[in-house]
Amino acid sequence: MKFYFYSGCIAAAAILVLPDTAQAQAAVSGNAFNPAFSVILDGKYAHYSLDPALYGISGFLLGDAGLPPKGLSLGESEFAASANVDDRYYGQLTVSLATDGDRTDLSVEEAFIQTTSLPSGFTLKLGRFFSDIGYLNSKHAHAWDFVDQPLAYKAMLGMQYGDDGVQARWVAPVDLLVELGGEAFRGAQFPAGGATHGGIGAWSAFAHVGGDIGSTQSWRAGLSYLNADAAQRESIIQNGDLLQFTGTSHVAIADFVWKWAEHGNPKTRNLVVQGEYLRRQENGAVVDTAIDYATAVLPPSFVAPNFTYSGTQQGFYLQAVYQFIPRWRAGLRYDKLSADNRGPSLGVATPLNDRSHDPSRVTAMLDFSNSEFSRFRMQIAQDKSRPESDTQFTLQYVMSIGAHGAHQF
Repeated sequence: MKFYFYSGCIAAAAILVLPDTAQAQAAVSGNAFNPAFSVILDGKYAHYSLDPALYGISGFLLGDAGLPPKGLSLGESEFAASANVDDRYYGQLTVSLATDGDRTDLSVEEAFIQTTSLPSGFTLKLGRFFSDIGYLNSKHAHAWDFVDQPLAYKAMLGMQYGDDGVQARWVAPVDLLVELGGEAFRGAQFPAGGATHGGIGAWSAFAHVGGDIGSTQSWRAGLSYLNADAAQRESIIQNGDLLQFTGTSHVAIADFVWKWAEHGNPKTRNLVVQGEYLRRQENGAVVDTAIDYATAVLPPSFVAPNFTYSGTQQGFYLQAVYQFIPRWRAGLRYDKLSADNRGPSLGVATPLNDRSHDPSRVTAMLDFSNSEFSRFRMQIAQDKSRPESDTQFTLQYVMSIGAHGAHQF
């Protein structure tokens, strides 16, 4: 297996450096030394009927997938720079700023290069990027149709899966969109963790097909699979305990989107209907790190909250967003999750135990976009991620300053 992997790496490196005569003679793109810069500004006001600090999803160990703080807060701001490096490569950097109380976290969201001149419809991407599994996963937060991600993404992908890696993609030379791709990742991010197997701890495969129906409709469907290994992947549960999971996580995704635009012009009236189904299988060991068992004085009958578990978890969302007049849109989304977690010691107080409650949520939103660079949104949700129902109300603004590339279909 290692022989084939290293052979593939050598072949990929050769493709990256071997000259393409026609492209080598082409002039460097006009913006090669004039990159596009953009800044995304995001702010929120949020109100909840339950304490957001105690947020959890019954049946799931979460990564970093909580709720924005109550009241006024600054959301995630982004700075992005992108340009063609030369006639054969494109580069992009996206840095995010997020506040957590008095602390500001700076992180590299994406930093990758991508080929622009490989033959026969092939493209390679290398660096840090959001995986192309599913439909929503690769989209940045400012391009979401709702304030937050669906419950299935929160529970199974930690909002969205991005990591350091390499991607190979092929688009078939036919009228219908046929796209195949695969990715290898470091495996440092949820649902992976620990960068196992020498720093190649996750891989994925995806396939997309799509096309147009006349001049007013278009569609796309896809299947994806993510295989992730975790070593001491961390989750914080409601009582503040830190749990570490070591094992395997396999996520399969089916997605579909259909778009309609009046007279083929989305600026007047348009409707977008989309949905995704996610299924995850996890197997491994969970350790509660709250107790130092080497020094603690414990009664003879004490059972350590360290256990193995096998979980079959699934969920879906279905949403529709309708632009009924220029600049105004309304949207409705329904989420549903279920988990069948089994193990010899699931009597311990963790979210994995709650098999009597299937999380769900209904979300409605209304937004106004004065232009493609500005948006104000109002959203209300009835969230039953926990046994108690939580009414969530959010006001949001998203502003884009500077040049920003077009988003994928």
